[in-house]
Amino acid sequence: MKKLSLSLTTKLRLLISGLLCFSIVFSFLFIQFLYESLYVDKTESSLVAEGQQIAAHYHTGKISDFLIGNVNWHNTVSEAEILIFNNPEELSGYSPFSKEDKPIISKAERKKLLKGEYIVKKGYEEKFERNLIGAIVPLIDQKTNELAGIVYLYVPLASLNEVFTKAAKILPIVAVITFIFLYLIGNRITKAIVNPLQRMKTFSNEIAKGNFSIRIPSTSNDEVGHLAEAFNSMASSLKKSDEQKREFLANVAHELRTPLSYIKGYSELLQDSTMSQQERNDYLHVIQRETTRMNALVHDLLDLSQLQSETLTMTKSPLVLAQLINETLDVLAISIAKKRLTVSANLDEDIIMNANELRLKQVFYNLIHNAIRYTNAEGHIDISLSHDENKVDINVTDTGIGISKADLSRLGERFFRADKARTRDKGGTGLGLAISKEIIHYHDGTLNFKSNLGQGTTVTITFPYESFQ
Repeated sequence: MKKLSLSLTTKLRLLISGLLCFSIVFSFLFIQFLYESLYVDKTESSLVAEGQQIAAHYHTGKISDFLIGNVNWHNTVSEAEILIFNNPEELSGYSPFSKEDKPIISKAERKKLLKGEYIVKKGYEEKFERNLIGAIVPLIDQKTNELAGIVYLYVPLASLNEVFTKAAKILPIVAVITFIFLYLIGNRITKAIVNPLQRMKTFSNEIAKGNFSIRIPSTSNDEVGHLAEAFNSMASSLKKSDEQKREFLANVAHELRTPLSYIKGYSELLQDSTMSQQERNDYLHVIQRETTRMNALVHDLLDLSQLQSETLTMTKSPLVLAQLINETLDVLAISIAKKRLTVSANLDEDIIMNANELRLKQVFYNLIHNAIRYTNAEGHIDISLSHDENKVDINVTDTGIGISKADLSRLGERFFRADKARTRDKGGTGLGLAISKEIIHYHDGTLNFKSNLGQGTTVTITFPYESFQ
């Protein structure tokens, strides 16, 4: 069976129509309830009270002229028609509810009246062609406790049809006004909900085609508006990710093309048989250097890809961070000596954290090596390691060339170089900080930079602190 497919607009219209029908039925039932509970019940209570007030003037014996006069007076001031009957058991008179040859009250009703209780009757009277409501109040002889007579009160009930008949002239006007009002509401609902969703559908199709510059105008501060803002934020993220991907591919192509060009060019030169041995050795050295550089680039790319994989696992063990930093300084001692740099290390040797030794050494090597690379000869590098109750802070501060504020926020991006010429000249791939950032993130840490051009740079690593006794 084929599933019925309805548009959101159709569903909303059906919903509004259903709610409208429900409201009409509910309103009718509610009016009926008010009619029964307020108008009818109030009329019934009024008739009974008025009948009991008249019956209170009777005590014993025959019905007096005074009582009859009292009934006549009530007939002039009351909305009800009031009748008084004596000896109702024998009387074959007719009330508005009685049919031919049928007494005013039945035997069962007589028994109820003898107990001093009143009777309420409702029915349709053909003579008046309308509904009537009546109340029968007993006149009990206080000496004999017999039913001496009854006071009978009745009034016609206004029917709902009469009310609607009187309102028939204004119903078309009300219907037109209601239709216009509901149309405006429906149109507003369509504009407020359906139209933004249709724009989001168009937006999604454009995103699927690779158009990340499209945006949805947010015209409201409700859930639909927030959804539009979320879509726009997603588009911005996708656009940035796409730009980074394109830049990444361009950088990879560029970084690979350069050494490949060297290798190709010098390989062709090596085919010259007239070349001296010294020239041949020089060309081979260039080919070897560029091959090493290309191998380092591929290694870093694979390393970064592995670190960014959600399935990566690292073996962690308790490590003395001060020892790892000192071992890194020992490895870089020759580079430090070549530039005649001074290094001060203020390290808390009691700090132990759960981490992967090889990866953490890789981070320290990258950061300290960068500080050495960008610090001029006879400069200074300061390294500190401290902690409080919650975190471990590692700071590497140099007196190097510094980084501009514009480039500071991009540090850690793949292939990004704050000083491209100097970095390429010194053999960097532009992936060291990106790799370090991923390793630090894996250890639940953060990497931050503080720098000004010409005033050096401070790199801060923050890890959650775990103390081992």
